[in-house]
Amino acid sequence: MIIYTIGFIQKSAKKFFETLRHHGIKILIDIRLRNKSQMSRFSYGGDDELGYLLSLINCEYVHKIEYAPTKKILDDYKNEKITWPEYEVQYNFLIDERRAVEDFITCFNGIYDSVCLLCAEPTPEQCHRRLFAQKIQERLNDVEIIHL
Repeated sequence: MIIYTIGFIQKSAKKFFETLRHHGIKILIDIRLRNKSQMSRFSYGGDDELGYLLSLINCEYVHKIEYAPTKKILDDYKNEKITWPEYEVQYNFLIDERRAVEDFITCFNGIYDSVCLLCAEPTPEQCHRRLFAQKIQERLNDVEIIHL
């Protein structure tokens, strides 16, 4: 399986959708806590907006809030109450506690050859989409991660 990851900040709608189409993405898994972001109009609204736009390039949309960090973890990091390494520890603990990797395996492994995890951050270095992809890679054999 290939796990792609993508952030929408600093991408135009054209760049975002062309990138997904170019890589043959058939399902976009939105792992944001809130999928009604005002930061980018094309990523707003889940099934209502983004889901419809993705359908135009034959791509499914699903929002999996259980793969997102909690509001507290996010706020603590944004307000500099915790460092990035502390964020990683808290997020990884949360994912284990929620059994999110097991859910991912049940929902997507063996059904799709590739998936794409969506979040807001423009790069994966300090984004939970990278952490979640790595957790999946630790559990499954033969997983490649590609950050778009």
